[in-house]
Amino acid sequence: MSDNVNDSRDRAVQSPRRGGPMGGGPMGMGRMSGGKAKNFKKSMGKLIKYLQPHLLYIVISLIFMAGATVCSIIAPSYIGKLTDEIFVSMLGRAIDLTAVASFGITLMVFYATSLILNYLQAFIMAGVNQKVSRRLRSDISRKINVVPLKYFDGHSYGDTLSRVTNDVDTIGQTLNQSISSLFSSIIMLIGVLIAMFVTSWQLSITAMLTVPLSLILIMVMMGFSQKFFRSQQQALGEINGHIEENFSGQSVIKAFNGEEEAQEKFGVINKKLVNSSKNSQFLSGLMMPIMSLVSNIGYIAVCVVGGILFVNGSITAGVIASFFVYIRLFQNPMMQIAQAAGNLQGTAAASERVFEFLDEKEKEDESEKFKKIETVQGKVEFKNVNFSYDGVRTIINDFSATVQPGQKVAIVGPTGAGKTTMINLLMRFYEINGGDILIDGVSIKEMKREDVRALFGMVLQDTWLFDGTIRDNVVYAKKGVTQAEIEEACRAANIDRFIATLPNGYGMELSDEVSISSGQRQLLTIARAMVQNSPMLILDEATSNVDTRTESLIQDAMDKITKGRTSFVIAHRLSTVKNADLILVMKEGDIIEAGSHEQLLSSKGFYSELYNSQFSLESV
Repeated sequence: MSDNVNDSRDRAVQSPRRGGPMGGGPMGMGRMSGGKAKNFKKSMGKLIKYLQPHLLYIVISLIFMAGATVCSIIAPSYIGKLTDEIFVSMLGRAIDLTAVASFGITLMVFYATSLILNYLQAFIMAGVNQKVSRRLRSDISRKINVVPLKYFDGHSYGDTLSRVTNDVDTIGQTLNQSISSLFSSIIMLIGVLIAMFVTSWQLSITAMLTVPLSLILIMVMMGFSQKFFRSQQQALGEINGHIEENFSGQSVIKAFNGEEEAQEKFGVINKKLVNSSKNSQFLSGLMMPIMSLVSNIGYIAVCVVGGILFVNGSITAGVIASFFVYIRLFQNPMMQIAQAAGNLQGTAAASERVFEFLDEKEKEDESEKFKKIETVQGKVEFKNVNFSYDGVRTIINDFSATVQPGQKVAIVGPTGAGKTTMINLLMRFYEINGGDILIDGVSIKEMKREDVRALFGMVLQDTWLFDGTIRDNVVYAKKGVTQAEIEEACRAANIDRFIATLPNGYGMELSDEVSISSGQRQLLTIARAMVQNSPMLILDEATSNVDTRTESLIQDAMDKITKGRTSFVIAHRLSTVKNADLILVMKEGDIIEAGSHEQLLSSKGFYSELYNSQFSLESV
């Protein structure tokens, strides 16, 4: 495993804003899409549990909706009465204008009441929708901080981002529309059926003949479309991951003329998204036309049977008029149920992805760990440490070393030797498979992760800056830092002159639109480590992004900041670690040499070969 891969694992915990390639990549998408899909009912059941805290508001909303539906159901009976009253005038009898006015006003009251109740329920459900969506996003955000770092080895940032945005939005839209529509349709269906049978049982039976056909069609369409909705959400996550990767790596893509390959890959994923979306939307969209056809068949049947009954004198014209309204009210819920069923397919797929992430295994609970190091001396011991990322290939093999307090320790070796992996284990980004690591005699296994990490300041090879001012980025999570301390750290890191040239100095806002060089970003992260003032330091190729002159200035600053502190320096350029107290030479997960620069050169071993080869190359 190369150090580049190891470095990407470090970056996963840093939320890179600029300058760091994404971790994970397509590998994670393959794993995700190949995973076994969860059951529709299980996903919806978990979503219902999320609604429980808002149950009172949902019940109130549904009561308002039920009231609005009842008003809509009762209103057609007055249309029938109004029709009969008008029909009487066609037979030569006088119209009772008072009755007509009364029926008209009553209709207006019912429809106005229905409108008001619908508005109130929509207002309440919109609030519930936003609260549930906020909770889902908050839970995902919390989950990101508690899943093991290895999760990001197999999942792209874009895929996780898609779950926070697209999938949660899909769920929110369903809460705001489909659930209300589904409940309203069920109430409407039941209420209209009762009203229809009260009005005319013969016409009711005629209209009911289309119900079995409607239900069969809905179930068939749901069965076919579900797999396409699931594929659509997964493809959406893939395409988000690919776009995020391309945005982060634009300089690399352009430098290697990789635009065509990136576009081809995008085309493949985009085609997958198009096909799944087309199939899911097509099958879902078929429900409404099919239900409309069934509805028209019902109208024809009612017209024929109603005409026969009217001629026989079994029903009045008002009954037929009322029944046409009931038929419309009866068929609309069927079509709304069909539409809601289609929306629920997308919601089920989105819920699977959201709850799949929320169900990911979290880091071990450490609430019972209370050990802390009150006064840090800085002695670090590695005792027979063994580690493997995948449980198959051993990366660190029986590693043992003792670092005395205040020593500056350089870890060197070829790519893939395990240098960065040792730092990952020391910081507990990953848990060791065997052996132990002790700080001042205390096992890091007995300490909380945050307590272990508080002992170290870090400067990494890949810079990471957030949107915010330079002051915010230098201080980052450190409380009570004065302006004088910030300026002192920036002077030590040789970034103070650059800051002085900026329009707002330390108040300059950094964002994607503000262009600063990789060397300047590195200097800012070095200043940040100085401000943190941690008892121990980790420097992972901290000077890799600066020029030779700046490197020598930073080396002087590093000598000052590391003086009296235990520090670990990972380096590829061996000229930068000649003044280290102890140099550990790693190869294939083992320490093969240890000593000072002079001792290792005189031994003419592997370190001597590495140093002389680099010196020869630099001379050339």
